[in-house]
Amino acid sequence: MNKNELVAAVAEKAELSKQQATAAVDAVFDAMQSAMADGGDIRLVGFGTFSVSHRAASKGRNPSTGAEVDIPARNVPKFTPGKGLKDAVNK
Repeated sequence: MNKNELVAAVAEKAELSKQQATAAVDAVFDAMQSAMADGGDIRLVGFGTFSVSHRAASKGRNPSTGAEVDIPARNVPKFTPGKGLKDAVNK
């Protein structure tokens, strides 16, 4: 499912126009992105948890040359599915 399909599904289920559904979906994504950019977690009971994980700096190798490469430390988004989502996927 891509964003357009998600907007169409939200519009149908919530009985909204596609323009209103697009605004709602964009608002949800913006709120989630802002919360995670500030280092916060998003817990949706029955669906899952979005969190930010820190990866330490490390050394890697360029596969084509074998040269050692420094990989900088960074924050990465992480999703842990909840029981409700796991159950729905594994009917």
